[in-house]
Amino acid sequence: MTPPGSTDIVRSVTSTLAGRADTVDSPDPAALRRVVAASLLGTTIEWYDFFLYSTAASLVFNKLFFPGTSSFVGTMLSFATFAVGFLMRPIGGLVFGHIGDRIGRRRTLALTMLLMGVATALMGALPTAASVGIAAPLLLLLLRIVQGFALGGEWAGAVLLAVEHAPAGRRGRYGAVPQIGLALGLGLGTAAFALLQTVFDGDAFLKYGWRIAFGVSIVLVVIGVLVRLAVDETPAFLAAARTLDRSRAPIRTLLADPVSRRNTVLGCLARWAEGSAFNTWGVFAITYATASLGLHKVPVLIAVSIAAAIMAFVIPVSGALTDRFGAVRVYGVGIALYTIAVIPVFALFGTGSLLWFTLGLILAFGLIHGLFYGAQGTLFAELFPTEIRYTGISVVYQFSGIYASGLTPLILTALIHGAGGKPWTAASYLAVTGVISVVATIWIGRVQRAER
Repeated sequence: MTPPGSTDIVRSVTSTLAGRADTVDSPDPAALRRVVAASLLGTTIEWYDFFLYSTAASLVFNKLFFPGTSSFVGTMLSFATFAVGFLMRPIGGLVFGHIGDRIGRRRTLALTMLLMGVATALMGALPTAASVGIAAPLLLLLLRIVQGFALGGEWAGAVLLAVEHAPAGRRGRYGAVPQIGLALGLGLGTAAFALLQTVFDGDAFLKYGWRIAFGVSIVLVVIGVLVRLAVDETPAFLAAARTLDRSRAPIRTLLADPVSRRNTVLGCLARWAEGSAFNTWGVFAITYATASLGLHKVPVLIAVSIAAAIMAFVIPVSGALTDRFGAVRVYGVGIALYTIAVIPVFALFGTGSLLWFTLGLILAFGLIHGLFYGAQGTLFAELFPTEIRYTGISVVYQFSGIYASGLTPLILTALIHGAGGKPWTAASYLAVTGVISVVATIWIGRVQRAER
């Protein structure tokens, strides 16, 4: 337990230790390969599970679990259960952040993956409202809560597993590894739905075809858990555990330290645009293209998958740029580009052309999002000292996820509906979030320079 009044001393000592431990001078190549595999495979599976729901919310759940409503109401109810997963993520972030800061990153990540995989597989076995009535959406909601709770501890742990194992001068590259998993997970999820809709006709897909994508999750999770358990604990955590008393209540330490409190607020604001952007291009765009623009589902899913695949290639480039120019600059430039591009991209969507829709997604999602998303993990990891780092970046990522991510499809759907189907109010909202995040990122950079 950190003694009263010693927060600044502990922070200084821990930051020094973290600086040495987070950059390994003579890493074991085999161990690093295991770290990369565990970070990449694990986050790919976790995000595949989580975003399967978002794709299904757009195409399946509104019909099978919320029937008897208008298309708009059914979509809103489906997105509401989608948002619940984000409401649970901060709770999961606090619980698993505490566990990760107390007992280590490796075992915590294995537990989050197991919970996520079981919940996702059970979703694929749920009865529909036609079979069990109101129990169907309630069971769906319960499993979505478990998903959100598990994912609350996933992202932070995966980032720390990579960053805290990173060789000297390569934290940006390693911090980008788990970010690639998000792009691959989303791409695999949408590609799986596109394939299943091609293999099965409309009725067969709604009856049982969509369930296959969810059932596959349990096999992937078993593999992922075994890979994660084969990884060593991070050097930074081991150094802190040997030298200092680990905080018995990391969230209390986080809130007691004015520097950590300030960094938490700045981190949440800096993430606003990223969370809104991802759930616009990866979730909302699917519904908007199929329901409002009248585009066919399969080509739209393929377009999202293509953009996600391009993002997976851009993210490592972002990591390399982060090592050269710093996380603040790469993230800030990427968010600024997003802010400038969001209205033109919606204009491309408004043409109703599948080609322009795909090109808009590639620009905004594949290229620009990949640029700033690759730097995000390293940026947030640098905000906190080792002994509260898991909790700190979990709080930033998951609490901001409520308004930045989970509510975005609901907000955009409501704004466009209120504007008579015109997208400009929604695009303007996203541009405002971009301005807020750019300002917060610049502030983070100034604070970091002042503390050097």
